[in-house]
This record gives sequence, C-alpha cells and structure tokens, in this order.
Amino acid sequence: MAEVSAGALVPSVKTEGKLAMAGDDSASALAAEMTAEGGGGGLAAEMTVAVEHDKDFLCPICMQVIKDAFLTACGHSFCYMCIVTHLHNKNDCPCCGHSLTSSQIFPNFLLNQLLKKTSARQIAKSASPVEHLRLSLQQGFEVSLKEIDSLMSLLAEKKRKMEQEEAEMNMQILLDFLHCLRKQKLEELNEIQTDLQYIKEDINTVERHRIELYRARERYSVKLRMLLDDPMVAKLRASPIDKHNSGIISSARTAHGGACSGNFQQKKIDVKAQGSSQGLQRKDAFSGSDLQNSYTQSGLAVARKRRVHAQFNDLQECYLQKRRQGANQLHKHEERDMNGIHREGYHAGLEDFQSVLTTFTKYSRLRVIAELRHGDLFHTANIVSSIEFDRDDELFATAGVSKRIKVFEFSTVVNEPQEVHCPVVEMATRSKLSCLSWNKYTKNHIASSDYDGIVTVWDVTTRQSVMEYEEHEKRAWSVDFSRTEPSMLVSGSDDCKVKVWCTKQEASVLNIDMKANICCVKYNPGSSFHVAVGSADHHIHYYDLRNISTPLHVFSGHRKAVSYVKFLSPKELASASTDSTLRLWDVKENCPVRTFRGHTNEKNFVGLTVNNEYIACGSETNEVFVYHKAISKPAAWHRFGSSNLEDADEDMGSYFISAVCWKSDSPTMLTANSQGTIKVLVLAA
Repeated sequence: MAEVSAGALVPSVKTEGKLAMAGDDSASALAAEMTAEGGGGGLAAEMTVAVEHDKDFLCPICMQVIKDAFLTACGHSFCYMCIVTHLHNKNDCPCCGHSLTSSQIFPNFLLNQLLKKTSARQIAKSASPVEHLRLSLQQGFEVSLKEIDSLMSLLAEKKRKMEQEEAEMNMQILLDFLHCLRKQKLEELNEIQTDLQYIKEDINTVERHRIELYRARERYSVKLRMLLDDPMVAKLRASPIDKHNSGIISSARTAHGGACSGNFQQKKIDVKAQGSSQGLQRKDAFSGSDLQNSYTQSGLAVARKRRVHAQFNDLQECYLQKRRQGANQLHKHEERDMNGIHREGYHAGLEDFQSVLTTFTKYSRLRVIAELRHGDLFHTANIVSSIEFDRDDELFATAGVSKRIKVFEFSTVVNEPQEVHCPVVEMATRSKLSCLSWNKYTKNHIASSDYDGIVTVWDVTTRQSVMEYEEHEKRAWSVDFSRTEPSMLVSGSDDCKVKVWCTKQEASVLNIDMKANICCVKYNPGSSFHVAVGSADHHIHYYDLRNISTPLHVFSGHRKAVSYVKFLSPKELASASTDSTLRLWDVKENCPVRTFRGHTNEKNFVGLTVNNEYIACGSETNEVFVYHKAISKPAAWHRFGSSNLEDADEDMGSYFISAVCWKSDSPTMLTANSQGTIKVLVLAA
C-alpha cells in the first residue's frame, strides 16, 4: 500500500558551500606557531607597538619583533624558538650561510634589555595621563597631602561634569524617543480617524440602502396582500373549489329532488362558508410559509455572521485596504469622482468589500456530489497527477502514473452515481504522466508531459498523437497551452529548460536556460508573450518571450521549491510551494499581495486550481482546502476517506491530494488523491 501512495517529489536545489582558499605567509605562520608555544604574548604585543617601524629589532626568520633574543657565533640575533627550529632542519646561519650548530648560539642579554626599555618608553609615550599617574604611584613617587587633596577635588569636579553630560545625553535620547513615538502615534491616530470617517460614511450609506430595501420589501408585501384580497384573484383561486361544490350540490339536488328551497339556500350558504374557510386556510398557509422562510433566512444569517466573527481580523484588514485604495484612486483621478461612486454614496472600495464579504460568507463547507475510482484491475499505481476540464466543461481528463489519459463525461459522472465509470476515451502512453493541458480553442486537442521529458499533443477524437516533442533531456513536469495563441504551448523540465512549442512546427521555437529545475509553467491568460515559471530555486520568474535575456520580474518569498503557478486574472498570479504556503502576487505592480496558510505540503505535488474568487489546493493530510483570495485562512475544506473496508485500518496519513481543478467560475471542482479516488465537490453553505 505504501508503494501506491508514494508520489513524485517536488525537486529541490541543494547549495554546496565553497571552500575559501587563502594562502598564508610561511614566515608569519612560523612566528604564530612559536608565539603560541613560547608564551609571552603580552610582551610581544608591547614590543610590536614599540618598534613596529624599526627593522633592526625584527627577527630575520619570522619578521616579527625579536622575542627572547639569542646571538649566533657569526653575530646575528634571532628569536630563540626561530633559530632552534631552523637548526633542526639545517646547520647554517639563515643570514650569512656560515656553518652553525645549536651549541654556537648564546643569549643576547644586552638586546633583551634594550628591547624591554624601548618597549617601556613607547608604552609610556603612548599612555594616558591617568596611566602615568597610576604608574608613578605604583613606583612609589612621593606626593604631598595637599597635592592629593587638589587631585581629589579636580577628579570630583570632573566626575560631576561627566555625570551631568551623561544625564543630559540620556535626557536627549529619551526626548528623541518620545518625539518619534509621538509622531508615530499621531500618524496612527490620523489613520484611525480617517478609517473611522470611512466607517462612519459607509455605515450611513449602508443604513440608507438598507432602509430603501426594507421599504421596497414592504411595498412588495402590500402589493402581494392586495393581490390576495382581490375578488377576481380569489374567484380564480376558488373556482376549482366551486366546481367541486357545484358537483356536490347537483348530486344532492338529483338525489333529493323534492327538497325545499330553504334547504337548498342553506346548502349554498354552507358551501360559501366552506370556500371562504379554505381561502383563509390558504392565506394562513402562505403566511406560515413566509414565517418558515424567515426562520430559514434567519438561520443562514446567523451562520454567515459567525463566519464573519471567526475571520474578523482578516476581513477588517481587507475592508480597510480596499477602502483606502478606493479613496486613493478617487484622489488621484478627481475627474472620475462621479464614476467612483456606483450608487449614491456607495464608494468603490465598499462595493468591492461587500462582494468579498458576500462570496466569503456564502460558503462554509465542501459537499461531495459524485465519486469514482480511477484505478483498474491491471494497474495498482493509481496516483492522479493531473485532472483538467475541457474548453466547455463537458469533459474532463485525468492522467498519472498509470500511463493512461482517461477522458470522462462530467454530466454522466454526476448524474449517474456509481463507483466505477468507464471513460469515453482512453489513450495509452509510454511513460508516467505529470501534467495535462486542454487547448481552449481546439476542443479535441490536449497536451501532456511525461517522466521521459516528452511533450505530446493528442487528438481526443482520433485517440492519436498529433505532435511529439522530445527535446527535453529529463522529466518534464509541466505543460500549458496559450489561451490567446492556441497553436503555442510551453513546457518546463528537470533539465532546467523552459521550451516554447508551436503545433505547426516539429522543433521548439524558443528555449530559456535556467539555473534550477523547472517545476511549473503557465501562460498569462491575457497575453501570448508572458509566461510565469516556478522553479526549485524558490522563486517565480516572470518572462516576456520577446526578450528572454532576463525576466521581467523575479518574485521572491517562498522558502522552498515553487510547485505550481496559476493565473486568477491577467494581473493576479497564485503560487504553491512545498513550504506549506500559497501566495498571491500582482504581476502588474510586481508585488506580493497575500500569503495563505492552513494546508500541509512539504514534499509532494498536491495540486493547485483557481477561479475569479477562490484558490483551492490539496494537502498531504489527504484534505482539500479552499481559500478566498482576500482572506489568508481557509474558507472550507474536505477530508478524503477510504471507501474500502480493507483500507479502514490503514494510516490515512500516507495518502495525499494529488490534483484539483475548478469547473470554470462555478463552485464545483474535481479533486483526486494518491489512492486513485476522484471526487466532485461543490461549495455549500
């Protein structure tokens, strides 16, 4: 069972650290070694300061200030450790080359004393007055009590002055902080006051429109009551009852021909009363229906209000963002002020937010309306890598590791519920499939990419391949037809290449070399020149195919490989990554818009699909998540469950969602998981 659910992993880039090579001077290295072995680091440092410009005090071997000087028989002075180390390897003087042994070197007491005195003078010369005073006192310099009192007074005065300066500096720092804080809070206050003004205006506007809607509803209710009380309407409504009663009266008259006129009149009155009673009952029934509808509407309103409060912070951010943007647009385009208010006092920002609020609170769950199994008896590998609707949403195609493209009729799957549906078309391939893309112009054409790097264009009607492109050197992960130029398609591969193809040519027409594996490619739906490329380098590269030397923009933000890119509109791009986030980007302004979190995706391709308002993706928890594009938290989700009793005890965490696809801009979508289960889900209240 583990083999069945083991899907293809999203490529990742492993960066190797580069070793920094640095060459060290041999003499300096030897000196450092001898310093570490010989100790006296403090003295060496002092002497370095003392004679840094005097070459006469430098050891000819290590080129540092001589430490523990020794004199050779030939008259040259060296550091003791330097000359001893040298004599271990050679028996000559490093300066003149005369023969020399370790018994011919002697301590140079005079040079050592000279070095110490020179160091002391240099230290004294560079020492501060305080250090001079401290040294003098330590050396027993005699100072009178009066001089000590004078020094103490001077030091106390100096201390008070320094404390005052430090206090002034601290006060200045505190004052600067308070000024900055005041400025920041004033800006926040101005922003809050502006927001409150927007809210006040919008409350008045919404209240006014609510009253108008209430009055309109009252007018409709009055008209409806008038129609119900209209004698003609009542007569039309009562005519079936009158006919029925007339039949009863006629029968009674026939049976009792000798009945008196008074009895007949009495029956007539009874029939009228009965008809009137039934009319009242119908009015009551109508009123009861209204009451029931009002209760239902009230229940829906309560549920929608709960959704608002559950996501209040995100909705608040969305409202303020749209309201501010709307106000800025009005200020920038004052000549369009009249167009900026679609209704009386109804600003564009408020109208946009109302649209978001309406669509977001409209749905709260995903409901299953159909389910089928993708596997067959001869193939145990059931992972569905891609699932796509055709141009008219009448057919949908599936592909995956079973090496088959299966095409189903959507209406049959929904209207004839059964566990196993036979595809209307089935086409065998040579390799496992990674991606499908229907041609949005030629209904019967569909493109596929596979694990051998082959991109194929199929004719669903003839079940034959139209074109095969074999230029990719490694697995091709993604393929996409252009919506504006239906003969063009683009593909991306593990060979770090993006290739553009034309169905009228046998070779690629364009090639983009990149530095990392390509996980996904997508044409902008409003252009045949702009392509988004998701890469294992954690970035999205947005290209203009007319100039591929450098991308128009590189969107950064994901922390791992970008597995999918999809366009909601010509200016809105959604991306998915194995960092368990979705991101929304503005490709017109080249900026991030929102980050979505809630699902789990760390290694597998779990699918991504978008429409005008919603973004849906799979999760490695075997769940489908739906996000509204304006809210960062999930709006609805659904968990796949096993329909087989044999799998009831299996760990469902080993399965994951592998493909998702919206049915155009409807609330219906197709979903599939690594177990080979396909579900048709619909957003519900």
